[in-house]
Amino acid sequence: MTFGFAPSSAASMSTSADLSAASANPLARILEPAEWASAGIPLLRNPREVVSGLHARHLPRPSTAVVAVLDMDERLRASASFVRQSAPADGWMFRNALLAQLRRVIPHDLRRRTPVRTAVLLYCRDGDARWTEEDGAWMWGLRDACTLHGLRCGAYITLTRDGWQVLGEGRGGRRPNADSPPESFGPSEVPPPLPRTGGAASEVLRRAAAR
Repeated sequence: MTFGFAPSSAASMSTSADLSAASANPLARILEPAEWASAGIPLLRNPREVVSGLHARHLPRPSTAVVAVLDMDERLRASASFVRQSAPADGWMFRNALLAQLRRVIPHDLRRRTPVRTAVLLYCRDGDARWTEEDGAWMWGLRDACTLHGLRCGAYITLTRDGWQVLGEGRGGRRPNADSPPESFGPSEVPPPLPRTGGAASEVLRRAAAR
């Protein structure tokens, strides 16, 4: 026989109220730099190569997010870019946007016991490279989207007019930046071909997902 205690109605109401307050408060869906640094995010072996490749493929301008999936050898397997909506920064909204893009460009890895592919996020924005609450919301969204798609959560990179910066690592560079032209691809960096699909809708998705 098992004995237990049923929660009181007051406790249930308090818990529901707390959950509702958290879901209504965008600040609850932000990761601070210290939280991000302690999350065990894998380091990129060659961050400049990753940034240059994504910049050349997507030519991001301020308010553009580029989410990319890398394999174990840090080769690009899929990427997608989209423009951030003009609304307050909210990790839940960012999570949904990132997850929608990931679902369009690559199958999930939820059946694997351990993730083998890593998602990284490059966000082009105004301002300098210092952390902002908007960055914290993107970090929260990236981490949650990776969990729901069976991926490892990788680096979060900002791209501004001053250059690029891997937040939480202290690595960065002046080029590429938000104003620079794309760099040429090397022989081993040719963009992967897009899947063959037909119809006008597919053409729209093809242009939006990866260039």
